[in-house]
Amino acid sequence: MTKNITKAKKSEPLVIDATGMSLGRVASMAAKALRGKDSTAFQRHTLPGVVVKITNAKAMRVLERKLINKKYARYSGYPGGLRFESLQDLVAAKGYREAIREAIHGMIPNNKLRPEIMKCLTITE
Repeated sequence: MTKNITKAKKSEPLVIDATGMSLGRVASMAAKALRGKDSTAFQRHTLPGVVVKITNAKAMRVLERKLINKKYARYSGYPGGLRFESLQDLVAAKGYREAIREAIHGMIPNNKLRPEIMKCLTITE
């Protein structure tokens, strides 16, 4: 499992190779690193400053039933404005990059640090 992670010096980013890994596994490893939970100097109120790069997002393992049954919801704010989009439609429109980004976004706490933490994430297909 750890063969897909390359952690270098403090200034270099954490590189996660998504080849053959599931969407949730990649997202949870990245969210944990971005949040700083794997560091001994973890503090909830500070930005850890870790940069995470996810490579080979297209080679990620996604089951057929997950593509069809996984739904993403968004709400326009108007009555009757709740819309759903399947993972298959999301991948067709924006690629696996957006699916990983959405998963990681949901795993990070909804506070003022979330936008800053998400800026430290880069995903390549």
